[in-house]
Amino acid sequence: MTQTGTWSYPTSIRFGAGRLSELPDACRAAGISRPLLVTDRGLSTLQITARALDLLDAAGLGRAIFSDVDTNPTEVNLASGVEAYRAGGHDGVVAFGGGSGLDLGKMVAFMAGQTRPLWDFEDIGDWWTRADADAIAPIVAVPTTAGTGSEVGRASVITNSETHEKKIIFHPKVLPTVVIADPELTVGMPKAITAGTGLDAFAHCVEAFSSPHYHPMSQGIALEGMRLVIDNLPRAYDTPDDLTARANMMSAAAMGAVAFQKGLGAIHAMSHPVGAVFDTHHGTTNAVCMPAVLDLNAAAIRDRFDRAAPYLGIDGGFEGFRAFVDGFNARFDVPHGLAGMGVTEDRLDDLIDMALRDPSCGGNPVPLTADNLRDLFRAAL
Repeated sequence: MTQTGTWSYPTSIRFGAGRLSELPDACRAAGISRPLLVTDRGLSTLQITARALDLLDAAGLGRAIFSDVDTNPTEVNLASGVEAYRAGGHDGVVAFGGGSGLDLGKMVAFMAGQTRPLWDFEDIGDWWTRADADAIAPIVAVPTTAGTGSEVGRASVITNSETHEKKIIFHPKVLPTVVIADPELTVGMPKAITAGTGLDAFAHCVEAFSSPHYHPMSQGIALEGMRLVIDNLPRAYDTPDDLTARANMMSAAAMGAVAFQKGLGAIHAMSHPVGAVFDTHHGTTNAVCMPAVLDLNAAAIRDRFDRAAPYLGIDGGFEGFRAFVDGFNARFDVPHGLAGMGVTEDRLDDLIDMALRDPSCGGNPVPLTADNLRDLFRAAL
């Protein structure tokens, strides 16, 4: 089966190996003639980034790049990016990279034309309506990892550098106009990043599937996304140049982000503050938190995982799935607990307070409280 397609759900997606070559045409389709490529520091010097810039330059679109982006991007990074965007007279953004580059690139396009401060647009109620929608610049997204699915998302996660809280900034027009999903770009990922980003996609699908909210389309996408990760992440990890596995993981990442329109839950409510305070890798943190959260939610989600497990190739229903998760984490050398990632119990009260304020709380099948979150963090430590 040929793994190539041109999709318009949830946005225009040019999927397939080698399709980075269409980057100039994608910019034109989005109405961009002077793009600013936004990526993270680690990617800025790599060959795949140079190739993207060469393609833009050869097409007369310039080779402007902004890469002052932290692993967990902050409003300080964003202010610098907006300054570079305005100074260069750009009319759109190529968001290039993993979650950090994609999230910050989307926010540069969003904030470059706004007059209110960033935190006025946090994903609370209808705060997104405060934005001047006509001032949001077009975005072309090019993921280089297979995890966050930010390329098909309508929000970005930005860390407040003063409070160390991760905030979700949402607007429907932050959804990129065109996505280039080229699995060749993910081949060079280190094994730990292949695992961590893949497990992030898995967590998105597991939490969306577990969420009590009604969204049958997302429910089906979450189920197939879980299957794709289970079947393909080991192959991508063991054989990095397996383009079939890489393509399936890139699909699973986008599917996870589409699926979590249904909701996230305690895994993300925990991992957002942990990542903000201790600067841990988001996907790996999700994987470490997942077993304790599955235990908390067991009674509420058992029936649906009993039905899903056979499709996923797992025996034993929910209990089999729960045991599988432990083995899956071990398969990729994920730390057994948060303590192995440098998380310490002295910040427990702060982590609980931040978790309770996280928007992901509302999607957990079991209502989250200070008490059960304390138990969760201790179990995960």
